[in-house]
Amino acid sequence: MFDSIVVGGGPAGSSAAYHLARQDCSVLILEKATFPRDKPCTGALSPLVAQWFDFDFAPIIAQRVRRVRYTWKLGDPVTSELQTQEPIWLVKRDAFDQFLISHASAKGAVFQDGTPVIKVEFAEGCWQVHTPQAVFEGRYLIAADGAEGPLSQWLGLKMPKVRPAAVFAIPAERSPHDPTLNFEFGLLKNGCLWSFPYDSERLMGAVTFLGSGEPDYPAAFKSYAAGFDLNGSAGQLSPHLVKLWDGNRSLHTRQAVIVGEAAAIVDPLSAEGIRHGMYSGVEAAKAIHAALQGQDEALAAYTTTMHQWGDNMQWAQRIAGVFFRFPGIGYRVGIKRPTMTKRMGQLLAGEIEYSDVASRVIKRLSTGLLPGRK
Repeated sequence: MFDSIVVGGGPAGSSAAYHLARQDCSVLILEKATFPRDKPCTGALSPLVAQWFDFDFAPIIAQRVRRVRYTWKLGDPVTSELQTQEPIWLVKRDAFDQFLISHASAKGAVFQDGTPVIKVEFAEGCWQVHTPQAVFEGRYLIAADGAEGPLSQWLGLKMPKVRPAAVFAIPAERSPHDPTLNFEFGLLKNGCLWSFPYDSERLMGAVTFLGSGEPDYPAAFKSYAAGFDLNGSAGQLSPHLVKLWDGNRSLHTRQAVIVGEAAAIVDPLSAEGIRHGMYSGVEAAKAIHAALQGQDEALAAYTTTMHQWGDNMQWAQRIAGVFFRFPGIGYRVGIKRPTMTKRMGQLLAGEIEYSDVASRVIKRLSTGLLPGRK
């Protein structure tokens, strides 16, 4: 029997496994895909994640970026140097996820990919995790199976509805002198697009934050690619689903916790999920280690900790609610202000929180909606 079984080998699950294994807990990671595997993700990551680990991330960083560019319908650009302590990292998810798994394995975690979980049940004081190959037993269970995984439902934990999102990979040569994070706010109703440079391709992402229905992502990406003088027909579209945070919920049940995108630990304004998912994995490991030491309220404390994170995300949700209802005004009175672009860079880097700026931002956006007010 394992001390803990982690279902899902993404950044949240592998972060939890790493921290449990380094404290001499026996850990099994079950992953349905075969690693390394493609993952629809554009790969922006705050360097602050390094503080949670005792190894060097440098070998896996594809780009370091200090410049950000915003556009409205491909025009009216705003370019800003990120005034942050460290540049934003770009990572390719196939390599990054394998990198984290390798470090967890080096600490003693057992990784078994190509192993889908088909059923879980609690019996005789432990979790029995059924796969086509075998049934595994663990004292504690970590659900890290992503936005589309079934474990939250199986565990009886209510989660937000998924939203459609997409990644578009298009061959492109990167200028070594101009690594820039690009964000576009006028081409996609109720959402935005972004574009990040890699050595041989440009990865574009898109998500809608409001409304319902299926967005026309292919048309949006084609128009966006043209803005970079790229042929959109040469790109590869990868639709996927995302769970954006929409309020605090219980993230634990009997001897089990849920982490990462499975738990909707995703920024409701930027759709950033890697850093937040890793944080939830680190905190889940702390809780399960404490529970293994006999602390009865440890898993409840994990939910409380993530609710504190969620208290900050409620400000992000409020900003999104104002901005994406009137994005043209939001772009004019918000993003085009130098102080706003500075703050957005700091938010992307994780150096400040939404609660630090939200009241001022919402007041500014709301004022812009009033006739005659600028």
